Amino acid sequence: MRLRLLIVPALLATVTLSAATLPEDRVEAMYHRYDGGGVTVDGPAVFARRHITNTVSAAAEYYVDSISSASIDVVTSASPYSEQRTETHLGLDWLYGDTLMAASFTHSDESDYQSDTYGLSVAQDVFGGMTTISMGYAHGDDTVERVDTDFEDTVDRDNFVLGLTQILTPTLLATADYEAVLEDGYLANPYRSARILGAQVPERYPRTRTSHALAFSGIKSWSKDTALRGRYRYFTDTWDIKAHTFELGISRYLGERWTADVSYRFYTQDGASFYSDDFDGEYNYMSRDKELSDFDSHALGGRLSWSMKNGLPLGLDRANLTLSYDYVRFDYDNFTDIRNGDLYEFSSQVFQLYFTSWY
Repeated sequence: MRLRLLIVPALLATVTLSAATLPEDRVEAMYHRYDGGGVTVDGPAVFARRHITNTVSAAAEYYVDSISSASIDVVTSASPYSEQRTETHLGLDWLYGDTLMAASFTHSDESDYQSDTYGLSVAQDVFGGMTTISMGYAHGDDTVERVDTDFEDTVDRDNFVLGLTQILTPTLLATADYEAVLEDGYLANPYRSARILGAQVPERYPRTRTSHALAFSGIKSWSKDTALRGRYRYFTDTWDIKAHTFELGISRYLGERWTADVSYRFYTQDGASFYSDDFDGEYNYMSRDKELSDFDSHALGGRLSWSMKNGLPLGLDRANLTLSYDYVRFDYDNFTDIRNGDLYEFSSQVFQLYFTSWY
């Protein structure tokens, strides 16, 4: 489980024409916690961005996950464990006319998994700023280990993205995004087991995977105080997984200093072709990873943000303090809890408290 820093904008301002600009100088600090399905993940994160010149800015982020797991995968095939993952991100943005270019490097490290990712992206405003075309590429080099053995393998990952953002009216913004991911290497989990007629055997995955995702979203300023948003995403891959995601949200100003946001997300997935809860024989590829099964999830979230604008110390222009909470429900259609034979289901909670300041 890899939680990410989710700074959700208010999305309440009327959409207006604007040329490409560098992101604003800001500092963010966050504490996050995930609790569900026998897994607890929590830790801090800090982020800072600063202009170097009028056309160049740099960013850095440090993120920590402290993980303790007694999930159903662990308690039925291994011992509960605790570990820590740290992630460091560095980024550089360069503005040239109506073009914004970015380069980034991310390093992630935990006891049995290390990852280095290099990224490049470019966004171009056209038609007087009414349309933005963006594209990006990232390459990842991962190393997979198992802590109680000398096992070690690698994963190479190439990620391609293409996006289009269009201002349709002064109060309506629409986007379309496409993403392709090519993976090659050890894509399984060295700790997890499959079952053949009830007996546990090591999982076996294909060593390649190609996935495609297409998403459409829109933001509508309903009034000067309220904005609505919606999003649909379709995912498919060479493992025969097909998934649909639907999202709806509303944001609203509550006076001059407070902003509230409520959102709902539904996700449904058809599982991989080589997944089975209990195989009837031995096959070339076999998995019992519940995340590759058929399942649905529902997520309901809320956020409350308090804005501070006057009398701030250290030369800060403004600041926001935001509390975020999400409740997520998972229901699996063909993954059973072998402790009782029932179809598996669980709920999780995600809590975030973060402070953002601009200077």
